[in-house]
Amino acid sequence: MGVVASLGLLLVFSFSLSWIWTLVGLLVRTDNAVFAISNMVMFPLTFVSNVLVPPETLPGWLQAFVEVNPISVLVTAIRGLMHGVPVAGEIGIVLLISAGLVAVFGPLTMWFYRRKA
Repeated sequence: MGVVASLGLLLVFSFSLSWIWTLVGLLVRTDNAVFAISNMVMFPLTFVSNVLVPPETLPGWLQAFVEVNPISVLVTAIRGLMHGVPVAGEIGIVLLISAGLVAVFGPLTMWFYRRKA
């Protein structure tokens, strides 16, 4: 059950991020530009998270960023779900971040789409 819930949470978060990249796709000219911009954003966010290393091994100033990084919160929630550890707080934060991204970038993307069409 935890694996299914983890996949669902990952899909919700990915859907919310897709609104950002859809907006970027409307603003730039080529698909390679969208790919480059998304990598410039996601690459540092992924590496400055708890995905690869425990935050305790990082310098103090970097630990503070890792704690508020949305990727870290998502990974903590997914790991907790898969291990059967209660992570309701992290799940709630991920859902709030996802709802915020959709609330901001969904209408903005649609506005740019209508303006372009």
